[in-house]
Amino acid sequence: GRHQIETRFETDRVEALVDANMIKQVFWNLAKNALKAMPEGGTLTIRGRVDSRSTVVVSFADEGCGMTEAEIQCAFQPFHTKFSEGTGLGLAIVKHIVLAHGGTVRAESKLNSGTTFTLTFPKAER
Repeated sequence: GRHQIETRFETDRVEALVDANMIKQVFWNLAKNALKAMPEGGTLTIRGRVDSRSTVVVSFADEGCGMTEAEIQCAFQPFHTKFSEGTGLGLAIVKHIVLAHGGTVRAESKLNSGTTFTLTFPKAER
């Protein structure tokens, strides 16, 4: 009840060259971290679009505790975590899966102002 999830997609359907089960794991890890970063509640906004280079862009933006620049630099390293109950593997797995699909992952954050993870994937050609 303390958390809300909003989705904002520019089109009804976007196809990317990905393994559905692996991308579900990526989305799960990012959503789980976002909700942990907002222990008092807040909104997780998930956006999807196709950019001008025919790349699928998906972002997960929370209103949580945010990260310092040093934490952003270490965020995708295995066993690095900001959460006391975490293993530090979630974001390392995210990065591994996204890169394996020819994509990119980037984190932007401000301490106490939330974090946005932006993923890109090659768009599937029909």
